Amino acid sequence: MAEQEKYVAYVGTYTHGTSVGIHVFDINIEEGIMKERTVVPVNNASHMAKSYNGKYLYSIADEGVAVLRILPDGGLEMINKVGIDGMRGCYLSTDKSGKFLFVGGYHDGKVTVVHTHRDGRLGSVMCGVFHRGIGSVAERNFRPHVSCVIPSPDDKYICAVDNGIDQVKMYQIRPDTGKLYLVDILRCKLDSGPRLLTFSADGRFAYINSELTNEITVYAYDGTGKMPEFEKIQEISVLRDKNSIGSASCGMKLSPSGDYLYCSTAGENTVAIFKVDKETGMLTRLCCLPISGEYPKDIDVFPGEKTLVVLNHETSEIRFFTVDYEKGLIVMKGKPIRIETPNCILISKVDETLEQ
Repeated sequence: MAEQEKYVAYVGTYTHGTSVGIHVFDINIEEGIMKERTVVPVNNASHMAKSYNGKYLYSIADEGVAVLRILPDGGLEMINKVGIDGMRGCYLSTDKSGKFLFVGGYHDGKVTVVHTHRDGRLGSVMCGVFHRGIGSVAERNFRPHVSCVIPSPDDKYICAVDNGIDQVKMYQIRPDTGKLYLVDILRCKLDSGPRLLTFSADGRFAYINSELTNEITVYAYDGTGKMPEFEKIQEISVLRDKNSIGSASCGMKLSPSGDYLYCSTAGENTVAIFKVDKETGMLTRLCCLPISGEYPKDIDVFPGEKTLVVLNHETSEIRFFTVDYEKGLIVMKGKPIRIETPNCILISKVDETLEQ
Protein backbone atom coordinates (compact mmCIF):
# COMPACT_ATOMS: atom_id res chain seq x y z
CA MET A 1 0.00 0.00 0.00
CA ALA A 2 1.41 3.37 -1.03
CA GLU A 3 2.22 5.87 1.65
CA GLN A 4 -0.57 8.39 2.09
CA GLU A 5 0.03 11.72 0.43
CA LYS A 6 0.76 14.63 2.75
CA TYR A 7 -0.67 18.13 2.47
CA VAL A 8 -0.10 21.47 4.13
CA ALA A 9 -2.23 24.61 4.26
CA TYR A 10 -0.78 28.10 3.98
CA VAL A 11 -2.92 30.76 5.66
CA GLY A 12 -2.14 34.43 5.07
CA THR A 13 -3.09 37.01 7.71
CA TYR A 14 -3.08 40.74 8.28
CA THR A 15 -0.29 41.69 10.67
CA HIS A 16 -1.62 44.89 12.24
CA GLY A 17 -1.99 43.12 15.57
CA THR A 18 -0.44 39.93 16.98
CA SER A 19 -0.23 37.90 13.78
CA VAL A 20 3.08 37.95 11.89
CA GLY A 21 2.41 36.52 8.43
CA ILE A 22 1.83 33.17 6.73
CA HIS A 23 0.93 30.26 9.01
CA VAL A 24 1.91 26.75 7.88
CA PHE A 25 -0.46 23.97 8.95
CA ASP A 26 -0.13 20.21 8.60
CA ILE A 27 -3.39 18.67 7.36
CA ASN A 28 -4.89 15.46 8.72
CA ILE A 29 -7.30 14.50 5.94
CA GLU A 30 -8.86 11.54 7.77
CA GLU A 31 -9.73 13.55 10.89
CA GLY A 32 -10.48 16.71 8.93
CA ILE A 33 -8.26 18.95 11.07
CA MET A 34 -5.15 21.12 10.73
CA LYS A 35 -2.28 21.57 13.17
CA GLU A 36 -0.06 24.65 13.08
CA ARG A 37 3.62 23.97 12.45
CA THR A 38 5.21 27.39 12.05
CA VAL A 39 4.69 31.01 10.99
CA VAL A 40 6.75 32.86 8.40
CA PRO A 41 6.90 36.67 8.76
CA VAL A 42 5.22 38.45 5.82
CA ASN A 43 3.67 41.89 6.20
CA ASN A 44 -0.09 41.66 5.65
CA ALA A 45 -0.24 38.54 3.47
CA SER A 46 -3.62 38.89 1.75
CA HIS A 47 -3.37 36.55 -1.26
CA MET A 48 -1.04 33.76 -2.37
CA ALA A 49 -0.24 31.76 -5.49
CA LYS A 50 2.14 28.89 -6.26
CA SER A 51 4.58 29.00 -9.12
CA TYR A 52 3.63 26.79 -12.04
CA ASN A 53 6.48 24.36 -11.23
CA GLY A 54 5.29 24.11 -7.61
CA LYS A 55 8.62 25.19 -6.10
CA TYR A 56 7.70 28.70 -4.92
CA LEU A 57 4.95 30.53 -3.09
CA TYR A 58 4.20 34.15 -3.94
CA SER A 59 2.36 36.35 -1.45
CA ILE A 60 0.98 39.86 -1.47
CA ALA A 61 2.94 41.92 1.06
CA ASP A 62 3.23 45.58 2.04
CA GLU A 63 6.49 45.74 0.09
CA GLY A 64 4.78 44.40 -3.06
CA VAL A 65 5.22 40.65 -3.49
CA ALA A 66 7.09 38.24 -1.21
CA VAL A 67 8.73 35.16 -2.75
CA LEU A 68 9.11 32.05 -0.60
CA ARG A 69 10.75 28.74 -1.45
CA ILE A 70 8.57 25.70 -0.74
CA LEU A 71 10.72 23.17 1.12
CA PRO A 72 10.49 19.38 0.65
CA ASP A 73 8.51 19.08 3.91
CA GLY A 74 6.08 21.83 2.83
CA GLY A 75 7.74 24.51 4.96
CA LEU A 76 8.56 27.97 3.62
CA GLU A 77 11.80 29.93 3.31
CA MET A 78 11.89 33.60 2.32
CA ILE A 79 13.84 34.37 -0.89
CA ASN A 80 13.14 38.01 -1.70
CA LYS A 81 10.55 40.77 -1.96
CA VAL A 82 9.93 43.10 -4.87
CA GLY A 83 7.96 46.29 -5.34
CA ILE A 84 5.20 46.52 -7.95
CA ASP A 85 5.42 50.27 -8.68
CA GLY A 86 1.98 50.93 -7.23
CA MET A 87 -0.35 50.49 -4.30
CA ARG A 88 -0.83 47.16 -2.46
CA GLY A 89 -2.06 44.33 -4.63
CA CYS A 90 -4.88 41.96 -3.72
CA TYR A 91 -4.56 39.01 -6.12
CA LEU A 92 -1.76 36.91 -7.66
CA SER A 93 -1.50 34.36 -10.46
CA THR A 94 1.14 32.94 -12.81
CA ASP A 95 1.21 31.90 -16.44
CA LYS A 96 1.93 28.31 -17.47
CA SER A 97 5.43 29.09 -18.71
CA GLY A 98 6.41 30.31 -15.26
CA LYS A 99 7.81 33.43 -16.88
CA PHE A 100 5.35 35.99 -15.50
CA LEU A 101 3.54 36.82 -12.28
CA PHE A 102 0.33 38.85 -12.55
CA VAL A 103 -0.78 41.18 -9.76
CA GLY A 104 -4.28 42.62 -9.41
CA GLY A 105 -4.47 46.04 -7.76
CA TYR A 106 -7.74 46.76 -5.97
CA HIS A 107 -6.80 50.18 -4.64
CA ASP A 108 -5.32 51.66 -7.81
CA GLY A 109 -7.18 49.64 -10.45
CA LYS A 110 -3.96 48.31 -11.93
CA VAL A 111 -2.77 45.08 -13.55
CA THR A 112 0.98 44.53 -13.06
CA VAL A 113 3.22 42.02 -14.84
CA VAL A 114 6.41 40.95 -13.04
CA HIS A 115 9.14 38.84 -14.63
CA THR A 116 10.01 35.64 -12.77
CA HIS A 117 13.50 34.11 -12.87
CA ARG A 118 14.09 30.39 -13.19
CA ASP A 119 15.14 30.12 -9.56
CA GLY A 120 11.83 31.64 -8.46
CA ARG A 121 13.07 35.10 -7.57
CA LEU A 122 11.04 37.95 -8.94
CA GLY A 123 12.72 40.34 -11.31
CA SER A 124 11.63 43.66 -12.73
CA VAL A 125 8.14 44.97 -13.40
CA MET A 126 7.55 44.43 -17.12
CA CYS A 127 4.23 46.21 -17.51
CA GLY A 128 1.58 48.09 -15.57
CA VAL A 129 -1.85 48.93 -16.97
CA PHE A 130 -4.30 51.17 -15.14
CA HIS A 131 -7.98 50.50 -15.81
CA ARG A 132 -10.21 53.38 -16.77
CA GLY A 133 -13.91 53.78 -16.38
CA ILE A 134 -16.56 54.90 -13.95
CA GLY A 135 -18.78 52.72 -11.82
CA SER A 136 -22.15 53.84 -10.52
CA VAL A 137 -22.12 52.71 -6.89
CA ALA A 138 -20.86 55.39 -4.51
CA GLU A 139 -19.57 52.89 -1.94
CA ARG A 140 -17.01 51.74 -4.50
CA ASN A 141 -15.81 55.28 -5.15
CA PHE A 142 -16.79 55.42 -8.82
CA ARG A 143 -13.49 53.99 -9.98
CA PRO A 144 -11.73 50.82 -11.12
CA HIS A 145 -10.82 48.10 -8.60
CA VAL A 146 -9.03 45.06 -10.04
CA SER A 147 -10.07 42.22 -7.73
CA CYS A 148 -8.79 39.21 -9.70
CA VAL A 149 -6.37 38.63 -12.58
CA ILE A 150 -5.80 35.16 -14.06
CA PRO A 151 -4.75 33.63 -17.36
CA SER A 152 -7.41 31.90 -19.44
CA PRO A 153 -7.06 28.10 -19.34
CA ASP A 154 -5.56 28.05 -22.84
CA ASP A 155 -3.01 30.65 -21.66
CA LYS A 156 -3.99 32.93 -24.56
CA TYR A 157 -5.42 35.79 -22.52
CA ILE A 158 -5.01 37.54 -19.17
CA CYS A 159 -8.45 38.12 -17.62
CA ALA A 160 -8.67 41.03 -15.19
CA VAL A 161 -11.88 41.26 -13.16
CA ASP A 162 -12.76 44.85 -12.28
CA ASN A 163 -15.02 45.05 -9.25
CA GLY A 164 -15.50 48.82 -9.60
CA ILE A 165 -16.63 49.11 -13.22
CA ASP A 166 -18.38 45.73 -13.66
CA GLN A 167 -16.06 44.42 -16.35
CA VAL A 168 -13.56 41.69 -17.15
CA LYS A 169 -10.86 43.14 -19.37
CA MET A 170 -8.98 40.62 -21.52
CA TYR A 171 -5.39 41.19 -22.55
CA GLN A 172 -2.82 39.42 -24.67
CA ILE A 173 0.76 39.46 -23.50
CA ARG A 174 3.90 39.82 -25.59
CA PRO A 175 6.12 36.95 -24.39
CA ASP A 176 9.32 38.83 -25.18
CA THR A 177 8.46 42.13 -23.48
CA GLY A 178 5.69 41.24 -21.01
CA LYS A 179 3.57 44.10 -22.37
CA LEU A 180 -0.22 43.80 -22.16
CA TYR A 181 -2.58 44.67 -25.01
CA LEU A 182 -6.34 44.97 -24.48
CA VAL A 183 -8.21 42.73 -26.92
CA ASP A 184 -11.75 42.51 -25.53
CA ILE A 185 -14.03 43.40 -22.62
CA LEU A 186 -16.66 41.21 -20.97
CA ARG A 187 -19.31 43.53 -19.56
CA CYS A 188 -20.97 42.11 -16.49
CA LYS A 189 -24.39 43.11 -15.21
CA LEU A 190 -24.44 46.79 -14.20
CA ASP A 191 -23.81 47.28 -10.48
CA SER A 192 -23.10 43.59 -9.94
CA GLY A 193 -19.58 44.06 -8.51
CA PRO A 194 -17.78 41.02 -9.98
CA ARG A 195 -15.12 39.76 -7.57
CA LEU A 196 -13.49 36.47 -8.60
CA LEU A 197 -13.21 34.46 -11.80
CA THR A 198 -12.37 30.76 -11.99
CA PHE A 199 -12.38 28.32 -14.88
CA SER A 200 -13.41 24.66 -14.96
CA ALA A 201 -10.52 22.20 -15.19
CA ASP A 202 -11.31 21.40 -18.83
CA GLY A 203 -11.35 25.13 -19.65
CA ARG A 204 -14.84 25.10 -21.16
CA PHE A 205 -16.65 27.10 -18.47
CA ALA A 206 -16.04 30.21 -16.38
CA TYR A 207 -17.60 31.19 -13.04
CA ILE A 208 -17.79 34.76 -11.69
CA ASN A 209 -19.18 35.66 -8.28
CA SER A 210 -20.55 39.15 -7.74
CA GLU A 211 -20.44 41.08 -4.46
CA LEU A 212 -23.44 43.34 -5.00
CA THR A 213 -25.96 41.03 -6.67
CA ASN A 214 -24.74 37.99 -4.68
CA GLU A 215 -24.88 35.76 -7.73
CA ILE A 216 -22.62 33.38 -9.57
CA THR A 217 -22.69 33.86 -13.32
CA VAL A 218 -21.75 30.88 -15.46
CA TYR A 219 -20.25 31.34 -18.92
CA ALA A 220 -19.30 28.95 -21.68
CA TYR A 221 -15.75 29.86 -22.75
CA ASP A 222 -14.25 29.37 -26.19
CA GLY A 223 -10.72 30.54 -26.96
CA THR A 224 -10.29 28.77 -30.31
CA GLY A 225 -11.16 31.80 -32.44
CA LYS A 226 -9.41 35.09 -33.00
CA MET A 227 -11.13 36.60 -29.95
CA PRO A 228 -12.13 35.12 -26.58
CA GLU A 229 -15.82 34.24 -26.40
CA PHE A 230 -17.85 34.19 -23.17
CA GLU A 231 -21.48 33.11 -23.50
CA LYS A 232 -23.64 33.61 -20.42
CA ILE A 233 -25.59 30.44 -19.64
CA GLN A 234 -26.72 30.82 -16.00
CA GLU A 235 -27.15 33.18 -13.05
CA ILE A 236 -27.73 31.64 -9.63
CA SER A 237 -28.05 33.23 -6.18
CA VAL A 238 -25.57 32.48 -3.38
CA LEU A 239 -27.87 33.83 -0.65
CA ARG A 240 -29.80 31.80 1.90
CA ASP A 241 -32.32 34.61 2.27
CA LYS A 242 -33.05 36.47 -0.97
CA ASN A 243 -34.15 39.48 1.09
CA SER A 244 -30.80 39.63 2.90
CA ILE A 245 -29.45 43.19 3.17
CA GLY A 246 -25.80 44.19 3.42
CA SER A 247 -24.34 40.91 2.18
CA ALA A 248 -21.41 40.49 -0.18
CA SER A 249 -20.22 37.33 -1.91
CA CYS A 250 -16.52 36.84 -1.16
CA GLY A 251 -14.64 33.51 -1.32
CA MET A 252 -15.17 31.06 -4.22
CA LYS A 253 -13.42 27.76 -4.98
CA LEU A 254 -13.95 24.80 -7.28
CA SER A 255 -13.30 21.40 -5.71
CA PRO A 256 -10.22 19.49 -6.93
CA SER A 257 -12.51 17.02 -8.72
CA GLY A 258 -14.42 19.85 -10.38
CA ASP A 259 -17.68 18.32 -9.13
CA TYR A 260 -18.54 21.09 -6.67
CA LEU A 261 -18.28 24.85 -6.34
CA TYR A 262 -18.21 26.57 -2.94
CA CYS A 263 -19.00 30.24 -2.32
CA SER A 264 -18.98 32.20 0.94
CA THR A 265 -20.99 35.34 1.66
CA ALA A 266 -20.18 38.04 4.20
CA GLY A 267 -22.99 39.82 6.00
CA GLU A 268 -25.28 36.82 5.80
CA ASN A 269 -22.21 34.79 6.85
CA THR A 270 -23.05 31.63 4.95
CA VAL A 271 -21.45 29.13 2.58
CA ALA A 272 -23.33 27.84 -0.45
CA ILE A 273 -22.36 24.57 -2.14
CA PHE A 274 -23.27 23.84 -5.76
CA LYS A 275 -23.12 20.64 -7.78
CA VAL A 276 -21.40 21.20 -11.13
CA ASP A 277 -22.73 19.54 -14.28
CA LYS A 278 -19.47 18.95 -16.13
CA GLU A 279 -21.22 18.55 -19.49
CA THR A 280 -23.19 21.79 -19.40
CA GLY A 281 -21.25 23.78 -16.78
CA MET A 282 -24.51 24.56 -14.98
CA LEU A 283 -24.82 24.73 -11.20
CA THR A 284 -27.39 23.14 -8.90
CA ARG A 285 -27.47 24.40 -5.33
CA LEU A 286 -27.13 21.69 -2.69
CA CYS A 287 -27.21 23.91 0.40
CA CYS A 288 -26.56 27.36 1.85
CA LEU A 289 -25.87 27.33 5.58
CA PRO A 290 -24.39 29.60 8.31
CA ILE A 291 -20.73 29.29 9.25
CA SER A 292 -20.89 30.45 12.90
CA GLY A 293 -18.59 33.42 12.42
CA GLU A 294 -18.28 36.75 10.66
CA TYR A 295 -16.90 37.61 7.22
CA PRO A 296 -15.95 34.22 5.71
CA LYS A 297 -13.31 35.88 3.54
CA ASP A 298 -11.89 32.70 2.02
CA ILE A 299 -12.74 29.01 1.85
CA ASP A 300 -11.23 25.76 0.61
CA VAL A 301 -11.83 22.03 0.79
CA PHE A 302 -9.47 19.26 1.88
CA PRO A 303 -8.40 16.61 -0.64
CA GLY A 304 -11.17 14.02 -0.68
CA GLU A 305 -13.64 16.92 -0.49
CA LYS A 306 -15.22 15.81 2.81
CA THR A 307 -13.96 18.72 4.94
CA LEU A 308 -14.70 22.38 4.22
CA VAL A 309 -12.39 25.04 5.70
CA VAL A 310 -13.75 28.54 6.35
CA LEU A 311 -11.62 31.58 7.26
CA ASN A 312 -13.73 33.95 9.36
CA HIS A 313 -11.84 37.21 9.03
CA GLU A 314 -13.78 39.40 11.47
CA THR A 315 -14.03 36.80 14.23
CA SER A 316 -10.38 35.74 13.75
CA GLU A 317 -10.83 31.99 13.42
CA ILE A 318 -10.67 29.01 11.09
CA ARG A 319 -13.64 26.65 11.26
CA PHE A 320 -14.08 23.15 9.85
CA PHE A 321 -17.20 21.48 8.52
CA THR A 322 -18.01 17.95 7.39
CA VAL A 323 -19.85 18.07 4.08
CA ASP A 324 -22.71 15.68 3.33
CA TYR A 325 -23.41 16.21 -0.35
CA GLU A 326 -26.34 13.77 -0.50
CA LYS A 327 -28.25 15.43 2.32
CA GLY A 328 -27.09 18.95 1.45
CA LEU A 329 -25.58 19.64 4.86
CA ILE A 330 -22.43 21.05 6.42
CA VAL A 331 -21.84 20.08 10.05
CA MET A 332 -19.30 21.90 12.19
CA LYS A 333 -16.52 19.67 13.54
CA GLY A 334 -13.89 20.16 16.21
CA LYS A 335 -12.79 23.41 17.76
CA PRO A 336 -12.02 26.48 15.66
CA ILE A 337 -8.40 27.54 15.31
CA ARG A 338 -7.88 31.04 16.67
CA ILE A 339 -5.85 33.12 14.23
CA GLU A 340 -5.96 36.88 13.89
CA THR A 341 -7.63 38.31 10.73
CA PRO A 342 -7.09 35.39 8.33
CA ASN A 343 -7.29 36.44 4.68
CA CYS A 344 -6.53 33.55 2.39
CA ILE A 345 -5.82 29.82 2.33
CA LEU A 346 -3.88 27.70 -0.14
CA ILE A 347 -3.76 23.91 0.25
CA SER A 348 -0.62 22.32 -1.19
CA LYS A 349 0.57 18.76 -1.65
CA VAL A 350 3.93 18.08 0.03
CA ASP A 351 6.53 17.14 -2.56
CA GLU A 352 9.56 15.59 -0.86
CA THR A 353 11.36 15.36 -4.23
CA LEU A 354 11.63 19.15 -4.58
CA GLU A 355 15.19 20.19 -5.40
CA GLN A 356 16.74 22.83 -3.17
